Amino acid sequence: MELNSKIYVFLTCILQAFLLSSASLEPFDLLYDNGVEAFYKGDYDSVVRYMESALKSFSEVRQTRIRCRLKCSDQHRFDSFLTDKIFDVILYRGHCLNQCIEGKIGAQRIPYNYLQLAYRKLGQLDKAASAAHTYFQANPEHVEMGEDLEQYKAQKGVKEEDFIDRESRPHQKAFFAGVKLYDKGNYEESVTLFEEALTEYYHADVECRALCEGPQHFEEQKHVLYKYNLYELISDHYTQVLHCQHECVRDLATRPGRLSPVENYLPLHYDYLQFAYFQAGRNEKALECALTYLLFHEGEEFMTENMEYYREVLGHDGQPRKEAEQYLRRHKQELDLLLIGSSNLGVPYIEGHYWSSSGGREDANRIPSGTDGWMDYVPISAKRNVTMSVLHELIGGPLLYENVRLVQNSDTLNGNQRVLFDDVITEDECSELKHLAHTVTAAGDGYKGKMSPHTPNEKFEGATVLKTLKYGYEGRVPLKSARLFYDVSEKARRIIESYFMLNSTLHFSYTHLVCRTAISGQQDHRNDLSHPIHADNCLLDPEANECWKEPPAYTYRDYSALLYLNGDFDGGEFIFTEMDAKTVTASVKPRCGRMVGFSSGGENPHGVRAVTRGQRCAVALWFTLDPLYRELERLQADEVIQALDSQHMWDQGLHINPKDEL
Repeated sequence: MELNSKIYVFLTCILQAFLLSSASLEPFDLLYDNGVEAFYKGDYDSVVRYMESALKSFSEVRQTRIRCRLKCSDQHRFDSFLTDKIFDVILYRGHCLNQCIEGKIGAQRIPYNYLQLAYRKLGQLDKAASAAHTYFQANPEHVEMGEDLEQYKAQKGVKEEDFIDRESRPHQKAFFAGVKLYDKGNYEESVTLFEEALTEYYHADVECRALCEGPQHFEEQKHVLYKYNLYELISDHYTQVLHCQHECVRDLATRPGRLSPVENYLPLHYDYLQFAYFQAGRNEKALECALTYLLFHEGEEFMTENMEYYREVLGHDGQPRKEAEQYLRRHKQELDLLLIGSSNLGVPYIEGHYWSSSGGREDANRIPSGTDGWMDYVPISAKRNVTMSVLHELIGGPLLYENVRLVQNSDTLNGNQRVLFDDVITEDECSELKHLAHTVTAAGDGYKGKMSPHTPNEKFEGATVLKTLKYGYEGRVPLKSARLFYDVSEKARRIIESYFMLNSTLHFSYTHLVCRTAISGQQDHRNDLSHPIHADNCLLDPEANECWKEPPAYTYRDYSALLYLNGDFDGGEFIFTEMDAKTVTASVKPRCGRMVGFSSGGENPHGVRAVTRGQRCAVALWFTLDPLYRELERLQADEVIQALDSQHMWDQGLHINPKDEL
């Protein structure tokens, strides 16, 4: 067959593959649409049937694609670099792939939102809990689903084992389960899970790469469609496939619903394993894993010390694992090809930091460092994940104000970068600010208009500094009360900045006068929180023992403070917890003039217990060290204060048209 004829048949096969649709499976998107339609008709049995079928269809199509592509790749290999042989393989492989099912697949976890509602309507709460948990894993910022999960936990007939992630990825499930056992000191059992996680990881990598062998397109490179040179077309398409396959490293390290991968994910397996094997007395395996880790981080100081220790104990050297060597060799070869191919596409390729050495084990365990007759230990790494790092607290700085009392520090609050003060403001100032709140706060202010943003059992009302100054200028509230709010927040900022001995200026990120009120008739048998457990600058992930510093979290916030105005209500205690969002490490009962301050990261998960009677008011403050994220309204309020100061208006009777604007 002539080369041109082969090219014609090759292109025909490609066209047929694109036009091929599923003949044996109902399309996922059609099943999903039918399920949504049934939901709005109240036909919950049909919702369950359609959504479960949609999920099954999605899974079967994905697995069929993987099986077909791997089978065809194995049957028709590129064993020669001769031009005619290359096209022979392409033609045979194209014919083989025509047997595969190629269908349109939609978003995978949205159906679980409908499923949990349908199962709940049908009274199947165990299945509803499973669906809700599965959805929440990929959508941790979904407040309503989080509240639903808390309600399911309190329902009779719902067991802890019902809260499973139906879409969990085997390699991640085994790894994080291994981490939990490791943290408990169950090293032998953790080894089994870490080894399982590695096996599943390399298997998932094969599947991920197979799924990349489909239609590809760079949004920035629409001109590719107009290149008629055959070899340019093949080069461009192959580069995009290669880019997809190279990014499997990121995909496999990223948990559902996250934007960022777990730092140092694959090397961490070998890090955990080397120490677990050491604890289990299996130094041969420990050396093997230490050597493997060093493939990713050549010359890393602490692991090199481990390796030398294991060699000394064993009296001989070892070898890193073959699968990791092959994996890294392929990864480097792909990078070289990507740099060439991307240059042809006109898109500069910059490889991500897949295996940042800052992603170390998050524990206090130590590792062997020598054999001088004593078992000395040193930390595994001098660097730790910034969102989980233990922030070393020195002796607190001066309090700046005579009447302010230090009540508890980090030690007595059982954490890091935590502090509790009393008498920050007086009873009269509390009373004045609370009266101000009753006048200026509006339901849903600061919560995107939602009157009950965190729980349906309480009403939230708030106001900013600029709004209160505006009300004062218009004569709706005493101007000196508005000024008091401004001054008190500045006092709080200075106290936090001084106590934590910050080397740079602490700027306001957001300032909020907020009251939450228990709604009468809705307080019986409450089991929810007034504000769910969270961190202020990252997305708390209790199951992974992580806090992801990525949007929609306010990642630029560095310190937080809450200044309470009253204590005449039931409930409403501020609580710190462990990363599991369950284990309470400290509880603070609000009272007038009491202020709790803390760093805003994953080291300080916190929340508020339900307010079951009365109203709880406070000045909530968030701060940043980055001047780029200063609160705009605060800067405007500063200008207003300066203008009023220059006019000496604070002690004068103001006669201002209420309609005037600042």
